[in-house]
Amino acid sequence: MSLIETLRKDMFSATKEGNAEKVDILKMAMASIKNAQVASEDELSDADMEKILRKEVKKIEDSIVQYTQMGRDDLLQREKHQLEVLQEYLPEQMSEEEIEKVVKSKIDELKPEGMKDMGKVMGIVMKELGGNADGNTVREMVQKHIQ
Repeated sequence: MSLIETLRKDMFSATKEGNAEKVDILKMAMASIKNAQVASEDELSDADMEKILRKEVKKIEDSIVQYTQMGRDDLLQREKHQLEVLQEYLPEQMSEEEIEKVVKSKIDELKPEGMKDMGKVMGIVMKELGGNADGNTVREMVQKHIQ
C-alpha cells in the first residue's frame, strides 16, 4: 500500500472515530502531496511523498520553537500533536553513530582538502543517506570530521 493510500485510509478511520484533529492533520499532509503531484509531470514515489512529509515536519518543528519562545502553550500542544501524527508515517531517522560511520567513510573515500570541499562531501553523504538523516546533524558531523 502506498503512502498516500495509507494516509487516505487513516483519514477515513479518524473521521469515523470522530478525531477531527487527526483528520485535519492528514488532510493538510495529503493536500501538500497533491499540490506537489500537480506541479510534477511524473507520478510521485513514496520517497517523494516522504520528502514532502519531512518538509511539513520541519515547518511544524520551526513552529514549535517559535511558540516556545513566545510562551504560547496552547498552540505548542497542538503543534506537538501534529508532529506526532506525521512522524507515524515517516521511517525512523538514523542515529548519530550510523550517520558518523557514513560521514567518516565518505571523507576517507573523497579525501577533501578542508572546508572548501564541504559542499561536495555533504552532497554525496546526503545522497547516500537519502531522507533517513537530519541535514543539520549531517552538517555537524561533516564539519567535525572534515577539518
